[in-house]
Amino acid sequence: MFSRLRSDIQCILERDPAARSAWEVLTCYPGLHALVLHRRAHWCWVHGFKWLGRFISQLARWFTGIEIHPGAQIAGGVFIDHGMGVVIGETAEIGEGCTIYHGVTLGGTSLYKGAKRHPTLGRNVVVGAGAQVLGGFVVGDGARIGSNAVVVKPVPAGATAVGNPARIIQAEADVKREQAASQMGFSAYGVTQSDDPLSQALRGLIDNASGQEHQIALLWQAIENLSGPSVAGGRDCVPKDAAREECFEAEKLNQLVGK
Repeated sequence: MFSRLRSDIQCILERDPAARSAWEVLTCYPGLHALVLHRRAHWCWVHGFKWLGRFISQLARWFTGIEIHPGAQIAGGVFIDHGMGVVIGETAEIGEGCTIYHGVTLGGTSLYKGAKRHPTLGRNVVVGAGAQVLGGFVVGDGARIGSNAVVVKPVPAGATAVGNPARIIQAEADVKREQAASQMGFSAYGVTQSDDPLSQALRGLIDNASGQEHQIALLWQAIENLSGPSVAGGRDCVPKDAAREECFEAEKLNQLVGK
């Protein structure tokens, strides 16, 4: 028990520059208090003492402002920073090294008892202040969820989710992986932005601009071919700064808006 407590204190000292001593963390950090009480409540829950587990979690909520259902599974090295208003549901799972800021909800969207209703966070996930992660899906290892984001679909490992509804900004390696998966006719993570009108509008503008640049490049190439050496003035009639090749990075822009 004491080794786990020392580990919790150490992870806070490493991740919070405002923490000045182990004593300060032990006495003044509600995130630490909530996790310590949650472990007692979770032990009661899994050993059949359901009411006692709920009662301990309710006490923790009164003292810390952090509501963690005793059925939630939380690994070591988790840091709940500030913590006021954090809500973690019954079937939520939080991996090692995660950081959760105030106002975060790990909530459910299903009313079926016994079902996996709440999200699973992988290792080293960061959830920004006010973010809402709703549903029984997985947030991959090392992912980041921006402040006030509303996430209702899986987030790939190493990616960042921002906005409402959240759009996925993937790391370069994940972009290549998703491109390869799309060529085979499926999405490796089941992520789609078809219900985001902002992304749809931006993607339409990007595709239109890309198409126009393609047409302009073709026109300059055709003019260059027509203005051969046999024609008076030759190729000199084509401006030197004419764009003969496309340079519009439509794919990269589409990734930024969540394609």
